[in-house]
Amino acid sequence: MLRVRLTLPFGRSVGLTAARRVVGRAYSSKPDPFKVLFFGRDEFSCGVLYQLLKAQDVWQDLQVVTQPDTKTGRRGFKLSISPLKLLAEDAQLNVHTIPHERSEFKTFRAPPPFLPSGVSQDATYQPPSNYLLITASFGRILPNSLLHLFLPTRRLNVHPSLLPAYRGAAPIQHALIDGQHETGVCVIEMTERKKGIDSGAIWGTERLSIPEGAMFPTLRDELAVKGGRLLVDTLRNMLAGKDTRTPQGVDPSARRAPLITMQDSAVDFKVMRAEDIERRHRAVSHQKPMTTLLKTQRTLQLHEPAVITDIPASVKEHLSTEGTATFYPPSKALIVRCAGDTYLSVPMVRQQDRHLLKAKEWWNGVKPEMRLVEGAEGPIQFLPFDTPTP
Repeated sequence: MLRVRLTLPFGRSVGLTAARRVVGRAYSSKPDPFKVLFFGRDEFSCGVLYQLLKAQDVWQDLQVVTQPDTKTGRRGFKLSISPLKLLAEDAQLNVHTIPHERSEFKTFRAPPPFLPSGVSQDATYQPPSNYLLITASFGRILPNSLLHLFLPTRRLNVHPSLLPAYRGAAPIQHALIDGQHETGVCVIEMTERKKGIDSGAIWGTERLSIPEGAMFPTLRDELAVKGGRLLVDTLRNMLAGKDTRTPQGVDPSARRAPLITMQDSAVDFKVMRAEDIERRHRAVSHQKPMTTLLKTQRTLQLHEPAVITDIPASVKEHLSTEGTATFYPPSKALIVRCAGDTYLSVPMVRQQDRHLLKAKEWWNGVKPEMRLVEGAEGPIQFLPFDTPTP
């Protein structure tokens, strides 16, 4: 028996006893536990993998494939390591990394035993029924040559949405942006790309209410735990011969979940209500802070924005149009007028090429040309990013 210590993405460290399994089993009427090739990269993947690690009755071999280490920062001095790699190494699993270049991933070769010696990955091959492919927030589309190393019913994806809603790369973020009150997680069959992304038959579903004010990291971690447990239940049902699949319904109106971009963090006060901006902050600020544009053509990040309703009439009159803002001493924050006569409180800001500051500190340094009417006093004005440069 092997005792390992796992540090989870949820901020706690736990011990896990893992048995070193011996290939080959005594005669039994039960099917062999799975040999698993697990693809993932981030904290959601970690939550799913952790539940799988604990369920030692469903697997006899577990290997991990993840993204390579990358250099980050302005000068590339920082090394970004996949959280899944760290967790897998702590559990003493075999870890494999894919090539840096996306185009080279097509040539990635599965490790033994999933690609037996002498068998080409492109060849026709009948894999054993206990070889299992699992993906969870991997971030890449698997090539057909890799999928074909596993039976169609042995290719699973753990997807954090109630499919067919929010197919795509960022389902949790888009559920928060859209103000949904409920989400969930599905274990689905992974299909070839030509059949549609996240469109495979559903093995199981778990629903989850979205708490008021939920932030992405908290919701992600809750869905990861649910997804991991649902995956384990699905595998146990497979081994017991009780598994069932349900084709996804056809819903042309189902919302999509494309990759988050800079556009999702760009604020336009003329069309966005305060609650819209706050929802976007809760959804994507862990990746990209809410950002607006000053009249000086410098950007300003808005940190910890929140809807504010208790504002004196005099302040509202002072902010004559959407996108104007002033410092409001009682809340120690900037107050910004948004679309629909709504107001946003911003206690912390970071101007382009500057440090993060409290709103009061930043306000003390406001330049005349930033104001609605250039001068020493009066509200400042934020511009949409598509405003023509003078």
